[in-house]
Amino acid sequence: MISSRQEGRAARWQASPAVIWLGLFFLLPLVLILLYSFQSRASDGTVDWTWTLDNYAKLLRDGSFWRTLWLSTWMAVVVTLLTLLVSYPLAYWMATRPVRWRNVALLAVMLPFWTNFLVRIYAWKVLLGNNGVINQVLAGLGFDPINIINSQWAVLLALIYGELPYMILPLYAAMERFDWPQLEAAQDLGASRLRAVFRVLIPQTLAGITAGSILVFVPTVGTFAVSDILGGTGGFMIGNLLDLHFRSTPNWPYGAAISMLFMVLLLGAIALYFKATREAADGENPG
Repeated sequence: MISSRQEGRAARWQASPAVIWLGLFFLLPLVLILLYSFQSRASDGTVDWTWTLDNYAKLLRDGSFWRTLWLSTWMAVVVTLLTLLVSYPLAYWMATRPVRWRNVALLAVMLPFWTNFLVRIYAWKVLLGNNGVINQVLAGLGFDPINIINSQWAVLLALIYGELPYMILPLYAAMERFDWPQLEAAQDLGASRLRAVFRVLIPQTLAGITAGSILVFVPTVGTFAVSDILGGTGGFMIGNLLDLHFRSTPNWPYGAAISMLFMVLLLGAIALYFKATREAADGENPG
């Protein structure tokens, strides 16, 4: 018989590759950024190893950081809500199709992953440009062109398009496990189809909603490439601010302080969201 101590040792050995990987490529860089945030700026913009709290003191007074953080958060919330509104009916439709059609629909959702994300962003630039495909079509139909490139609207459109699969897939996975006769039972007991969806289906797919929302919100709030290519000065987000301090006009300690404060605020928001969704699920299922 294998003792519990031997089982524990075997489990630690099995987990060691993942622990080493996370330690080297997640924890170590995070610790390094934390150390940077308490240092002074060298003449070349990198780190002068002199301990100070000035970066955080400056950051708390920096109105441009808070405006950029607000814009990034607002954009991420809007993108998350819109992708959820679009994805939920689509995932519902996919989960209620025959198996062979589910696989076709799933393949269609995953098809964009076969193309590099940067290529897809530049495709949006071609579509939305002042002389792009959309404006050429509008001109051909006799309409005035629309100036959408280098704005928040262009960033929103591209982000919604890019993040849709990350919302659809968790929702579809949750609905695929759902016991569909429960909807019929709710309707037999007098509930309308819409009421049955809100009272039966949505509470039982809340895990998919939560997972999809986190998968969309986190990369969106810290996006860099989309806002850099399509947003111009009108779509300047937190990722662009970090790029500014680490690359364009380097101030690594201040950029590190921005990164750490942003991460703390983001983790706090995610924790509150998890708490709210858990309480909502507990309220729907008190037993």
